[in-house]
Amino acid sequence: MTGQSIADLNVLIDNLPVQSAEIFHRIFSISTSEGNMDPPTAMHQWIEQQFGSVEAVAKQKIIRVTNRVTCEESIFNPLRALRPRQFTDRLQVEARILDRAKEDPFANPFDSTPEEPFGRVRGKYCITGSNIAKYEGHHSIIIFNDYNPLKFSEEEIIDYIATGKQWADKAHRYDPGAKYFFFLWNSLKKAGASIAHGHAQVVLGRNSHYVKIESLRRAALDYKEQYGTDYFEDLYRIHLDLGLAVEKDSVRTICYLSPLKEKEIIIVSPELNDTFSQRVYDTLACYRDRLYVTSFNVGIAAPPLGQDIKGWEHFPVVARIVDRGYPWDGSSDFGTMELYAASIISSDPFRVAAVLTDFVQKV
Repeated sequence: MTGQSIADLNVLIDNLPVQSAEIFHRIFSISTSEGNMDPPTAMHQWIEQQFGSVEAVAKQKIIRVTNRVTCEESIFNPLRALRPRQFTDRLQVEARILDRAKEDPFANPFDSTPEEPFGRVRGKYCITGSNIAKYEGHHSIIIFNDYNPLKFSEEEIIDYIATGKQWADKAHRYDPGAKYFFFLWNSLKKAGASIAHGHAQVVLGRNSHYVKIESLRRAALDYKEQYGTDYFEDLYRIHLDLGLAVEKDSVRTICYLSPLKEKEIIIVSPELNDTFSQRVYDTLACYRDRLYVTSFNVGIAAPPLGQDIKGWEHFPVVARIVDRGYPWDGSSDFGTMELYAASIISSDPFRVAAVLTDFVQKV
């Protein structure tokens, strides 16, 4: 995979075995365009400092990758990764996080968070509390024992997710009509966290799953009906053939070709268990320790709880994890394009995959 780039995607597809290429074109479409410009001489020195050469800017390759099954689309320009950006050492980020600990509303969860009607769930490294401003009937927070959201171990990640599942099971026993479970973690303000103290959230809905998860389920069913094969199996296979996926202990990790935003990873597992949670840890630890990501979103969707799972029989547990950028950057990573058109991506899935695959194989 050394040296491969999203800019080479057309060539890589042409070199795939016939059956793999067929699967690729079932799921994805790809188009390229060229952007040309003539920068004034006064800009040349600045361009060379920022982008390496004037030629690289004068002629730019744009790659547009569309998931035809899920209607997700990403637009890549390798040059955008070279734009001026602000980086900081992780220790500096953590120092700023810890500096805010003196204003910690989660310091004493029993005093500062309400309790659900069915009580709390206590994990080894966390405890639940009812969310004060809910967006679901059953909506709680999982408050980590450690204030610092970046100071996590494999054992802690496993415990956070297991506590979330225990909470969902307890809520479902209290209210059997609530069965659609979603686990989410916004790390730091840039990713949507209003409180710095490390915490995740869990919700359990009624009637149907959240619309993006339901849309994915329907897309997978339509794919199965049209092609007679499993969408998630084919999605993994084509990413594996391109060097963008790795499997460990029956859990599959994919550096997605049509990411919502930077460095998006999809993790697919037959069960929500400790092995799955280990792969979530692998990705987050690689983010933190190799890719220097400190602000991120984690979303975990699972089939409905209980016995009535018609239409969900082959739907796996799916985690999606995405980098949200430098925590205190004043600019947003989401703009009009992401909201109403397609995602503009600066990171290269092939570069992310090279780092993540090496990390996972060594853990």
